[in-house]
Amino acid sequence: MARLDGKVAIITGGTSGIGTRTVEVFADEGATVVFCGRRADRGDAIVAEIGGKVEFIQTDVTVEEEVAHLVNETVSRHGRLDIMFNNAGGPAPTGSIIDLDMPAYHKAMDVLVASVAQCMKHAAPVMKAQGSGSIINNGSVAGHQAGWSSSMIYSAAKAAVIHLTRCVAMELAESGVRVNSISPGGIATGIFGKAFGLEGEKAEGSAKVVEQALANMQPIKRAGIPDDIAQAALFLASDDSTFISARDIVVDGGLLGGRQWTAHQAGMGAMKAAFDAI
Repeated sequence: MARLDGKVAIITGGTSGIGTRTVEVFADEGATVVFCGRRADRGDAIVAEIGGKVEFIQTDVTVEEEVAHLVNETVSRHGRLDIMFNNAGGPAPTGSIIDLDMPAYHKAMDVLVASVAQCMKHAAPVMKAQGSGSIINNGSVAGHQAGWSSSMIYSAAKAAVIHLTRCVAMELAESGVRVNSISPGGIATGIFGKAFGLEGEKAEGSAKVVEQALANMQPIKRAGIPDDIAQAALFLASDDSTFISARDIVVDGGLLGGRQWTAHQAGMGAMKAAFDAI
């Protein structure tokens, strides 16, 4: 028996990167998957490629009416909603706080934080009525520590998502609904290219360059890949995690564990050499 047999899932931001891989994994594990994004052509192509119980509904998750339609249409078609993976995101303004572009700030916060809040707002009544469900929000290591994003605004937004997850979890757990987040480390996707101004296929194609750049950033000597996050989402979506709520699972190759061993030992060696010279 597959781990998500009989479950109905919504995945936002499903037309690229982590989202697309999670659509594939959830479908392989038996779920009926409804995913969304703004690019209808890309969504239709993914449906054609994966087949089976995978559906696309074009949605801008910053528009509450479209989020409501996404949830209502899914429930209308399938009678329930068991999983909601709020994965949609994007880049945020870079540079100094002194030069912050406020319209760009508000746009980024709408994409990164407000969209998550309103997706939970509309999923929660359905799941509460069922007495079950799993909501998964996409955080980031940048929400735990400063300096792990090209944008301080992105970092602040992801910190908000992680804490909002905890707050909502404490409410919904009393109704049998679990709410958790996943904090990816350096995952090779097109979001890095987008942060530096690339668009469309150029941004998606930049993932290979990013993969090489991230290979030595963390103790595990490879870049993260979308499947690393999709598998964590699968765990939180499945009945393997029914006693887990209000938690953030960090998937970062050991990045936040502390200073890397080799660099630490080199520093200790230099200190010892300085002592020996006294």
